[in-house]
Amino acid sequence: MYRFGPDIGHKLIFISYYRADYSQLQPPRPSQGVYKEECTQCYDSQDGPNGVDVCLTCFNGGCPKGSTNEHGVLHFKHTGHAIFLNIKRRKKVVQKSKRNSQEPPPKKLAIREEPAEHEKYDFETVAKMYVGDDVQVLPPDEKLDSVIAGVLASMSSAQKSEVKAWEEEITSCSHTTNLVQPEPKKLEPAGLASCAHPDCGLTSNLWLCLICGALGCGRQQYGGGGGNGHAVLHTQTTGHPVAVKMGTITPDGGADIYCYACDDARLDPELPKHLANFGIEVASQTKTEKSMTELQIEQNLVFDFAMTGEDGKELEPLMGPGLTGMRNLGNSCYMASSLQSLFALPTFHDRYLTSFFTHTTTCTNPSPATCFECQMSKVADGLLSGRYAVPREPEEPEMMSTEAAEAQKEAPTVLFQEGIRPIMFKALVGKDHPDFSTMKQQDAGEFLLHLFEVIRKSSAASGLENPASIFSFAFEERLQCAECKRVRYKVADGEFLPLSIPAVEKKSDEMAVEGEEKKTEYESVELTDCLDSFTSPAEVEYKCPACESKAAIKTTRFATFPDALIITPNRFPTVNWVPRKIEIPLNVPIQSLSLDKFIGHGKQADEEELPDTDDQPAAGPVFDAGAMAQLTGMGFPEIRCQRALLATGNTGDAEAAMNWLFGHMDDPAIDDPLPATAAAAPAGAPDEQIESLVAMGFTPAQGRKALRESGGNMERAVEWLFNNEGDEGDLEPVAAADPAAPKPPPGSSKLPANYRLKAFISHKGPSPHSGHYVAHVWTGDEKGWVLFNDEKVVHAESGAQSAEVLAPQAHVYFYEKISS
Repeated sequence: MYRFGPDIGHKLIFISYYRADYSQLQPPRPSQGVYKEECTQCYDSQDGPNGVDVCLTCFNGGCPKGSTNEHGVLHFKHTGHAIFLNIKRRKKVVQKSKRNSQEPPPKKLAIREEPAEHEKYDFETVAKMYVGDDVQVLPPDEKLDSVIAGVLASMSSAQKSEVKAWEEEITSCSHTTNLVQPEPKKLEPAGLASCAHPDCGLTSNLWLCLICGALGCGRQQYGGGGGNGHAVLHTQTTGHPVAVKMGTITPDGGADIYCYACDDARLDPELPKHLANFGIEVASQTKTEKSMTELQIEQNLVFDFAMTGEDGKELEPLMGPGLTGMRNLGNSCYMASSLQSLFALPTFHDRYLTSFFTHTTTCTNPSPATCFECQMSKVADGLLSGRYAVPREPEEPEMMSTEAAEAQKEAPTVLFQEGIRPIMFKALVGKDHPDFSTMKQQDAGEFLLHLFEVIRKSSAASGLENPASIFSFAFEERLQCAECKRVRYKVADGEFLPLSIPAVEKKSDEMAVEGEEKKTEYESVELTDCLDSFTSPAEVEYKCPACESKAAIKTTRFATFPDALIITPNRFPTVNWVPRKIEIPLNVPIQSLSLDKFIGHGKQADEEELPDTDDQPAAGPVFDAGAMAQLTGMGFPEIRCQRALLATGNTGDAEAAMNWLFGHMDDPAIDDPLPATAAAAPAGAPDEQIESLVAMGFTPAQGRKALRESGGNMERAVEWLFNNEGDEGDLEPVAAADPAAPKPPPGSSKLPANYRLKAFISHKGPSPHSGHYVAHVWTGDEKGWVLFNDEKVVHAESGAQSAEVLAPQAHVYFYEKISS
């Protein structure tokens, strides 16, 4: 079993070496990540033939010696951590008990009708040690055994993420703990039967203001009945922020509490007392409506795209290189559909598959789970190699109910993939982000915007190519005074093309059925018409510095074209402060989209420029056209977008502005006119910003570079400094760019600018923050269009889920430039 040296001296040396190592080992702390389910640099897992090697020094997980990539060996060579535990998990045959029909349904998704892990699986564990290029099995040892026991008993990093996915922590806030009510008043039951708004009358989804007792309907909830937002309207007009959902109050004092000031679910520690103020006794209440948690659970349990063709049969699964699905981690379909669309593009293929073989061997980060380049490369290998595009194991008949086993005999279930589980990637890319660090559903377009910023920072830090630059292009913004006809041209960078879709309701002769809400249908719109509208002249308020006219004509066109174009139609206008989906069919060209006629032509010889306004009183800030286009494309009013850009330094950072908007939706002055003296952010790094960073312990050189890398945003500059501690910074102040030699805009102005639809992301549901996302990808070969619905990967050439059917309702379009 053991291969010691040829004599006793070698044996004694070996024993001394590994016993010395044992003294440095400690069981994992509760807060420490233990990567025992899969390798941190590829998707080889404990269920594979080789299992996973868990380092007993730092608890990194690596694929073992003898596997395809041997990342465990690589970890040993990089860190010198020689002792590890190999873990293999093997499925048991377990008799599944039939559910009692009288048993109440689960109230949390973490409560599952499945056996515990130790009842479903057997675990094979072997402690080993690297000795040069060899691997030795280690004998039992009390110290070693205690560390191994700690590893096996610990919750893995994946399990921690899964728990977080469904265990949403709800706490009290200052508005609930400091709630002040007026004199007691008894509310009659008749007054609690329907929304008090004169034009409403809804009898469900009702929210009682805990300050004054006003009753209003809530916002419409997917799967949870209607709502006209009259409870929100009450908050806006009175400033009363806290309400309780009627029908969810239980005798033990539980209920759905919502704080509109925080825009989040909350706890009211004094709920019985506050309800008693209105004559409502908690002990006598009966729960009659589903709570928001129950509605979300129900939605996530049953929500899915039908996976059937025109003949009603389940679509045949696809497998192989570039056809790997991604398991839903709990509201992670927005991320999966975005990644499948990006990795359909050759630039992302080449960039991160190359990095998988080069960066992983040279990465100096001792924890690959915290290295973005490692995790993005891991996703590339997982999706593109085909090694993980294999059918999941069929459920054993012994584990099925009698009914399920009989149904299986009649019509065998189609076996889709197991799919990769990008838990480490999601945890890293969403770290510290107010939205993407949570397990709530998010908007796919907003996630792409955030991901591009992470990619840009990572690529800059590593000195590698930024693959997201293929989406960069430039807008040409032309402003012409309506009176004197003088002009001014400006070029602004962009990554997305946001388009408004005109909503024209279809005329219908059908009579509405009493008690049923009639669905509004809209006339279809051509994408080229939306492009015409986007590039058409529009009148804007403007004080001309030449003739003092107060109006101008603004025209936005393309200055350059990207290699790949992302189009985001605005399907989610804000209604009652909440984005709501409008299902307008958008007819998009699939084979060929020409943008030639939308190119700008710059200043013409017969045009006279508007005078330089440097010596004029500031009329207001100048906003980045690309950032404005992205924010207004998400449905935010223009005045709010401008205010958000100003609040975040007016550096053109659309993501920072978006985050500011979500955090300040309830500001009373958010829609007030901007002050006339508001100015754009300075081009350089002001002395006071550098002084603030120096006061934090950084050098002026580091401060200059951090501010340059972050576009002048102090918060991002501090983050950059902590992430790049070894960087000495700009030793000399960076000279201002020569106005005579401006930086060329991204993209190309060469014509023709023809594109083909490469991928699109579809959304099913009423809001970008609920429902489900899937991606369609054009493979360019005999497979044609392929649908990626989490781990389900199928042909999408026909049926309800075909590209032809779903493309008109897509949320994000990816067009690839066609070589001329």
